[in-house]
Order: sequence, then C-alpha cells, then structure tokens
Amino acid sequence: MKPALLALTLAALLSPTFSHAAQTRSVSAEQYANVLKGSWRAPENVARDGYRHPQQTLQFFGLAPNQTVIEITPGNGWYSELLAPLLKDHGHYVAAVQAPTVSDYARKNEEKLKAKYAAAPAQYAKAQVLEFDPKAPALGQPGSADTVLTFRNVHNWVLADTAPLMFEAFFKVLKPGGVLGVVDHRAKDGASLDDIKHSGYLTTDYVVKLATDAGFKLEGQSEINANPKDTKDYPEGVWTLPPALTLGDKDRAKYVAIGESDRMTLRFVKPAN
Repeated sequence: MKPALLALTLAALLSPTFSHAAQTRSVSAEQYANVLKGSWRAPENVARDGYRHPQQTLQFFGLAPNQTVIEITPGNGWYSELLAPLLKDHGHYVAAVQAPTVSDYARKNEEKLKAKYAAAPAQYAKAQVLEFDPKAPALGQPGSADTVLTFRNVHNWVLADTAPLMFEAFFKVLKPGGVLGVVDHRAKDGASLDDIKHSGYLTTDYVVKLATDAGFKLEGQSEINANPKDTKDYPEGVWTLPPALTLGDKDRAKYVAIGESDRMTLRFVKPAN
C-alpha cells in the first residue's frame, strides 16, 4: 500500500476512536453553557453561580458525561440542576440522601428533592435517589462509582461525629482510580476542633486527614472557591453569611458584601492498587 493511502486508511480507522475519547473525556463548554442557563434552574440558585463557580469546580473534579456520579446530601438540589442533565444521556447521577427515618428534616428534604425532580422529567427522569443511614452509610455496590461529590457537608458530619464513617463509605463505593471531590467552608489554619465544630468552618488539614485516613490520596487543591473577604469570625459562624444570613437584617449589607464563605476545593483519588 502506498504511504499516502496507508496514512489515510489509518486516519479513517483512528479518528472515530479519538472522537469518542474526546466526547467522553470531559463535559464540553457548550454543555456547561446549556445547563447553566437551563430554564429548570431555580432563580435563587442561579444567583449563587458567581460564588460557587460550578463549571470550574466540576472541571477541576474531572467530571465526564459517561460517569456514575454520587452526590452526597444534595440539599435543595443546587448541583442536581447541573449534574442530572449533564449525565442523563451517557452517565448515571445518584443523589444520596439521609434516610427519612433519621429525622423530620431529612424526610422533608427528600420530599422536596423528589418533587423538584418530578417537576422536570426531561432533566431528572434518570436521576436516582438513594437513602443511607449516616451511622452506617452504604452508597451502592463496592467499586461501582466513578466520582463521589460533596458540597458543604463535611462540617455537619464532623459535628455529628459521623465523618470517618462517611469517608470510609466514599472509599468503598468508588472504583480504583475514582475521584472524591470535596468543597467546604475553610477555617483559618491552626483553628481548634472545638472552635471549628460549631462555626461551620473546617481546617483543610483536618479534612485531608479524614480522607487519607480512609485510604484516599490528595491529588489536588484549588482556589476556585476562595473568598479573601471572609474573616471567619462571625456571631453565628458561617451561617451569618449568605445564603443563610442568620442575623436577618442586622448588618445585612455588610454580610452580603462579603458574600459566601471562603471554601477549600479538594480532589482526592482512590489508589488503583
């Protein structure tokens, strides 16, 4: 075969493979743009985009459209609005929620989340809601998930003394090489555990220890969700800031000007062997 013809033949054989790899390797900028402006998103959630940097955060965690992704306690479904539609065609989105028997709060949260999903079947019909017991968490078949994501939840588990159990469950459900993505309120270095437990802020070192004790390796840290205006010394801890604004109208303009909390963004990996 002539060299030129051989080159064309090889290109024809290889180009579909490269195209498929490019398609599944990461979510495209166009896909992100489409979901970020999606009509199904709650306006109050859209207003938080400037603080939470969802596209950059998910890119840092390596989100791909063919992954099985478990989001832990998604709350009002802020990230569900993005993850479920991004994964619905080729992947699998799982919203892991505390079982309704845990508390009335957990029951109401699950009801609201399911109602949200039912209201937009085109985006959420394939989303799965998985219930777990925080004192004995099971998140699916061992080695079945590509990615586990948790946003602003670790401080709650620390307060409830369930954090080690949760990180062990993440490790168990992830495939070898799977990614754990963590975003949480960042305390000042050296803050004591007693101080941080009730402030909502955690030191990065403490979260890294929780993960590495469970078997994870820290693969990367990002300042995507940093906020240097956050002084972390408020009367009601992190809940003084938006979106909670626990103090109501008292100094509201001041706290709105600070914005949402300074946050760590950590990417861990489950070692392949």
